[in-house]
Amino acid sequence: MDLDALRTFLHLFGVAGWVGGQVLMVGLMPVLRSLGPDAPKAAAQRFARVAWPCFALAVATGLWGLAEVGLGDRDTDYLVTLLVKLLLVGLSGASAALHATTRSPALRGATGGLGFLAALGALLAGAMLGT
Repeated sequence: MDLDALRTFLHLFGVAGWVGGQVLMVGLMPVLRSLGPDAPKAAAQRFARVAWPCFALAVATGLWGLAEVGLGDRDTDYLVTLLVKLLLVGLSGASAALHATTRSPALRGATGGLGFLAALGALLAGAMLGT
């Protein structure tokens, strides 16, 4: 296995943990709520122990990948897509951080949804960069 394959694997692993974990949490939320008022918070705290290291891994390997790509050779469409992806990654992380720290149920709901949609958008933009 070469270093590019390892970097790509680690990047995809981080993205899978971050985005896939959010998909799982969305799917489990009705069940968690039925278990009692403390269950969603306990699950979210446990999820954060996995999700944030995955986010950090995805960002670190994404930056590593940028250093390897050679952006000077890329066309405008690629660079615009990359910029959109980077903005969506930042929005996803910032929204998730606010979601985890706010006491407002309305803000928690809004930032949870925004962070999730931004993560999905970043995933789509990443797929567009790879084609």
